[in-house]
Amino acid sequence: SGLVHVKNPYLDSMEEDVLYHLDLGTKTHNLPAMFGDIKFVCVGGSPNRMRAFAQFMHKELGLAGDGEDLADICAGTDRYAMYRAGPVLSISHGMGIPSISIMLHELIKLLHHAKCRDVTIIRIGTSGGLGIEAGSVVITDMAVDSSFKPRFEQVVLDDVVVRNTELDTDLTEELLACSKEIPDFPTLIGHTMCTYDFYEGQGRLDGALCSFSSEKKLEYLKRAYDAGVRNIEMESTAFAALCGLCGLKGESSLTPAL
Repeated sequence: SGLVHVKNPYLDSMEEDVLYHLDLGTKTHNLPAMFGDIKFVCVGGSPNRMRAFAQFMHKELGLAGDGEDLADICAGTDRYAMYRAGPVLSISHGMGIPSISIMLHELIKLLHHAKCRDVTIIRIGTSGGLGIEAGSVVITDMAVDSSFKPRFEQVVLDDVVVRNTELDTDLTEELLACSKEIPDFPTLIGHTMCTYDFYEGQGRLDGALCSFSSEKKLEYLKRAYDAGVRNIEMESTAFAALCGLCGLKGESSLTPAL
């Protein structure tokens, strides 16, 4: 049916569903009227970046006005920022798996309550490149963990739950085809490695702690490259797992900063 699914039997028995971190709710807001025609959701780490992206989409779609006065739909909270440009929703998710996970739980419920259909969600942002030209755009075909495996491990109560992290193949190829129209940005398909940490977890030598040698770092990054990893960030496995389980056509497109 193209509807966004929720995998929680307890939601049906709730008198009200409050999306705390988005400052929205099923009783306080008419979610179908506000969001029912949304077709694309783009998420990224920075609130300012997602506002700029919404303004860009406002202009590209030829909507009335200059987009400078776009309102933050989540202005009542300081956790996330959300902007709308026609059928496109632009939302910040902060940094790391815990932050994006909270946002995705509430976003997926929002799309479900709004009765949205055939929604495509794309994560955009910067990442660390691995063996590729600086400024390249990596379209993720598979999000992998620090062992280069396509899985998202999460502790639920005292169980370790493992979820699949493969992304939509057709969307990956469609985005690659679209990239041919923008020759200024080298674009490729590759695995994206997701870590739980910006410093030691990504092999950086400049954190407050460093428990490995520069030789071990280079050996690990070479193994990652040989396994198909082309960039490193901190959200993709959770993003891929939640989108896949809830029927969202998802993709992660990232520009390596280095």
